[in-house]
Amino acid sequence: MSEQRLVLLLKISICIGLCLLLLGVYLHLYSDYMASLGVTGIIISAMCIAFGLVFSLPTKMYLTFILIKRESEMQSKE
Repeated sequence: MSEQRLVLLLKISICIGLCLLLLGVYLHLYSDYMASLGVTGIIISAMCIAFGLVFSLPTKMYLTFILIKRESEMQSKE
């Protein structure tokens, strides 16, 4: 897999993670349907937040390492 394709895949993963985080917060704070479900609603919103964190945080760190590595390679070529 090329580096550009990997970076694109990581950026998509970050976007999915952020969307899941926002969905989880919305479901927890503003959705009356989740409140009517009781504990099940809380679990659903918590799972959205948890999967959002899984998708967004580690990929940000990995993407940062890739970009730092690319920048140092470009500076060493100059």
